[in-house]
Amino acid sequence: MRLSRCFLPVLKESPTDAQIVSHKLMLRAGLVRQTAAGIYAWLPIGFRVLQKIEQIVREEQDKAGAIELLMPTLQSADLWRQSGRYDAYGPEMLRIKDRHEREMLYGPTNEEMITALFRDDVKSYRDLPRTLYHIQWKFRDEVRPRFGVMRGREFLMKDAYSFDLDEAGARQSYYTQMLAYLRTFQRMGIQAVPMKAASGPIGGDLSHEFIVLAPTGESEVFYDAAFDEFDWAQPGLRYDDPAGLEKLFQQVTATYSATDETHDEARWAEVAEGRRRTGRGIEVGHIFYFGKKYSESMGLKVSGPDGSMVTPEMGSYGIGVSRLVGAIIEASHDDNGIIWPDAVAPWKVGIVTMRGDDAPSIAAAEELYSRLTEADVDVLYDDRDERGGVKLGSMDLIGLPWQVIIGPRGLEKGVVELKNRKTGEREELSLESAHARLTA
Repeated sequence: MRLSRCFLPVLKESPTDAQIVSHKLMLRAGLVRQTAAGIYAWLPIGFRVLQKIEQIVREEQDKAGAIELLMPTLQSADLWRQSGRYDAYGPEMLRIKDRHEREMLYGPTNEEMITALFRDDVKSYRDLPRTLYHIQWKFRDEVRPRFGVMRGREFLMKDAYSFDLDEAGARQSYYTQMLAYLRTFQRMGIQAVPMKAASGPIGGDLSHEFIVLAPTGESEVFYDAAFDEFDWAQPGLRYDDPAGLEKLFQQVTATYSATDETHDEARWAEVAEGRRRTGRGIEVGHIFYFGKKYSESMGLKVSGPDGSMVTPEMGSYGIGVSRLVGAIIEASHDDNGIIWPDAVAPWKVGIVTMRGDDAPSIAAAEELYSRLTEADVDVLYDDRDERGGVKLGSMDLIGLPWQVIIGPRGLEKGVVELKNRKTGEREELSLESAHARLTA
């Protein structure tokens, strides 16, 4: 992408109403623009990041055996009356009437709809277990939407819902999703620690939040440093290994981690002092088992192996896809701007010419841009007629993992400069070597 042809409105200063780092940087770097309270338009660079995150989530759900579908944003109020939640949900639900005076709502979540879809078409235990998911926009009418996409009214979520014949099967579905979540966040280049969450009226140990560590996080967190060392992608962990998945769950739950809401001082005291880690964090995912709460209230039954009718056990698994954009920025930035992890960066590399009127610099930049594009490397070429300092400032703000800086002085020596955005390290090397490094 040539920056001169991209819609990328970078701001010099942070808007006065932006309170946290991610909100400020998302506005300054041209990722989003607010269109109403708590509602944002995703501009091209922000949309590219959103798509990268969404695709990682989708790939890991597919690997875990979940099946994708797409449910609508608008739902019938009658569905929610079947579960008993329509009147209980509260003012966060946006309630609508169509021209025929039928009561509708803009879905804040999808338990009722997925249960109804499953109920109407699944009749036998042979169709279990199943985990269905979708990635869809939702709406909750927050009374005070703030902090940009971290607490907006409209947001993109991945919801998965599992259906199992019994609690033992539901536990396996839960363990499977736990591994999928750990791998999802690791692939994004962020550390998300699973922490036991309050399980509400159902009780039990099957409720976990996934917390991204960030200095500006909303919750205080406490965890064992062992979580810093785990590699969730290791080949020994397999989705088709029930014993291995249960062992993973036992390992996670035995390793201390908690937010301030569930913190246990007695257990914390058992963690070796040198392994205690504290800080702040942002919730980006939540998995929990809710048994027969919806299947029972909405009349979902299947014939069991002995011919009797069985009410399936269910679980729910959510990831805040749009919230992750803000959370990643909160966890990965400096005074100059965003620092994107490679896996979710809108482009891998940015090319900058220090002199827009220097023909050799332009020729070298054009050559590298063309060759990287042909090699399927995501590249942003700043071909604007601007001062070099302005271009470098924009690249730091946008936060691409690599920058190639091309100027007359370097070309006289036969080199360009390769900058690592995360470390700030700069290296002079030939144009050919820069190409080789970026396509390796």
